[in-house]
Amino acid sequence: MTRLGTGIGWRPEMADAVERMPGIDWVEVVAENVCPGHLPDSLLRLRERGVTVVPHGVSLGLGGADRPDEGRLTALAERAEALGSPLVTEHIAFVRAGGPLTASPSLEAGHLLPVPRTRDALDVLCENVRIAQEALPVPLAVENIAALIAWPGEEMTEGQFLYELADRTGVRLLIDVANLHTNHVNRGEDPAKALAELPLEAIAYVHVAGGFERDGVWHDSHAHPVPRPVLDILTDLASRVSPPGVLLERDDNFPEPAELERELASIREAVAEGARTRTAPSDQTAPERPHTPVTVPAAARQRLGLAQAALLSALVAGTPVPEGFDRVRIGVQARALAAKRADVVARVAPELPRILGSGYRSAFLAYAQGHPMRGGYRQDALDFAERMLLGGRVAQERAARELRRWWLDRSGPVPRPRSRWERMGRSLIRR
Repeated sequence: MTRLGTGIGWRPEMADAVERMPGIDWVEVVAENVCPGHLPDSLLRLRERGVTVVPHGVSLGLGGADRPDEGRLTALAERAEALGSPLVTEHIAFVRAGGPLTASPSLEAGHLLPVPRTRDALDVLCENVRIAQEALPVPLAVENIAALIAWPGEEMTEGQFLYELADRTGVRLLIDVANLHTNHVNRGEDPAKALAELPLEAIAYVHVAGGFERDGVWHDSHAHPVPRPVLDILTDLASRVSPPGVLLERDDNFPEPAELERELASIREAVAEGARTRTAPSDQTAPERPHTPVTVPAAARQRLGLAQAALLSALVAGTPVPEGFDRVRIGVQARALAAKRADVVARVAPELPRILGSGYRSAFLAYAQGHPMRGGYRQDALDFAERMLLGGRVAQERAARELRRWWLDRSGPVPRPRSRWERMGRSLIRR
């Protein structure tokens, strides 16, 4: 097992600060945000200094009903090799649903959504993890996620689900203690019980992050300081096992470097406090187990696919909430997904909020209610701009002209129109 030490999530916005920060043994980078042939200079300098870099995927969707996409697996493998990484990580989540498996429209969540803790979902996840393991050049670790909603009819606790996954596949676990806290607040799950049920010897490393509570719901923002309850869960984990690595995540609202260094010091102290009370062996090794591949029946994938498509459609397309779900929580999650779309589109296409000014956010949220994301955030930005132009929703002529130029510069060849009205609309856009 690779001993990583103390790390921090590398983000372009704080790359310089990370390079100067003392005591950083390793960094984690969002895999989809780096190109193997054009690695940022900051990452190259860190590697030259001997700092380990681990790619962390967010789009594979191992918990989805479909088998992992070969292209996404190849891309993740290329990043692991380009970065010289000892392992790669992904999430126990689904991020898309629908399509041929369910004979329904393909939908993108733009977010990590929880899988049901059922036998069908576990069987599908195990097979998907094995497919990924065979395609990757280094070991894979998978992360427990934060959830606002709970599936009805679940058959296992989170700890039991993760234990069986690790036992059946040999996959490593990336334990996010902030997500355990999130699930405690949002779903009433006991973090201590989850830790007690985990195969601690399978832990690859640990995530720590901040969030905030609003109206009794915890939002895993990665944009706020790490709260004491999360550090307490980290101490509990460290009292049970010596974590090979601990990493601080921060994705937005970046503070001064001194504040990040104080958070890292608090994380180190939380780990040290747990170590002082540890009774279990401090260096456990995962035993080698034979893992017999089991082919998942097509019917199991289809059942899972139909359930995930119905949930995702309710969240992003406004269809009825599936039976058994908390309608209030579904509403909270749907609004959170739309808000995240607005924020990310503003980052990948900063010209849009500049052109539309203070009306950007309300306009995008109105658009998101009836238009699910269909091809990633950059395509979402183009679709939003096109809808604004087709609908004549840009009141100021100057802004409309600027938005029209922006759309034409980035849309490329115009696809075949879907109707006579769209042909007319596209003609107006091009004028």
